[in-house]
Amino acid sequence: MELDGNAIGGLLTEVFGTDITAARVTCATCGAAGPVAETAVYLRGPGNVIRCRTCTSVLMVISQIRGLNCVDLRGVAELSQGSYR
Repeated sequence: MELDGNAIGGLLTEVFGTDITAARVTCATCGAAGPVAETAVYLRGPGNVIRCRTCTSVLMVISQIRGLNCVDLRGVAELSQGSYR
């Protein structure tokens, strides 16, 4: 089931120390940019998978291993609190 980035707002705040759902995320594959809140989120895998809505590439994966949040951001070209257009 696909959700939007708001579904993991609490987890993102826990990981990054601040609410980043309004932050601009840029896909490393296609260059599409927009707010984290508008990404596609899947919660039923071996971690939380956040995908680009434009090309469906994986932007982030957040998994919990031995009580620690492990974050893979290799699909993110840029993540910034600046405004998006």
